[in-house]
Amino acid sequence: MTLSIRLATTEDLPAVLRLYLKAGIDRGDTVTLAEAEQWFRTLQRYPSYHLWVAYEGDILVGTFTLLIMDNLNHHGCPSGVVEGVGVDPTYQGRGIGRQMMAKAIALCREAGCYKMALSTNLNRTQAHAFYESLGFEKHGYSYRIELET
Repeated sequence: MTLSIRLATTEDLPAVLRLYLKAGIDRGDTVTLAEAEQWFRTLQRYPSYHLWVAYEGDILVGTFTLLIMDNLNHHGCPSGVVEGVGVDPTYQGRGIGRQMMAKAIALCREAGCYKMALSTNLNRTQAHAFYESLGFEKHGYSYRIELET
C-alpha cells in the first residue's frame, strides 16, 4: 500500500494522540483532545509551522511537526526543526519514518533552509541509529532548562 503524507487537519488529532500513546511519545502522557485542538488552532497562526500525518489507506501510521523559521543570521537563510516524530510501532521497519524524513528534508530544501535539526531523547537509542542511517549527525551541544508550567 502507498504512503500518503499530508498536512494534518483537526479531524486527524484523535488518531495523532492515539499514535503518541502507542509509540510512547512523551512517555505515554498526552494532552487531552480539547487541548490538542486549542494547540492546533494556535499552530495555524504560524505561517511555517505544521503538523504532518502519514497514512496507509485510512490508517494513521506516522506523524511529525516541522517548523521552518526565518533567521537574521546565516545570511538570512531559514532553518528547519523537526519535532514529535512518531511511527506506529506496528508499522515500524517498513520505511515510513524514512519517507517522512525525506518529506521534511524536501520541504526544508524547497524553503531554502541551510539546515534541518531535530532532537531526540537520550534514551531513544533506536531512534538515534535511525536518524544516523539517514545521514543526520550529532552537531554541537543541546542545552535546556526545565520551566514550570
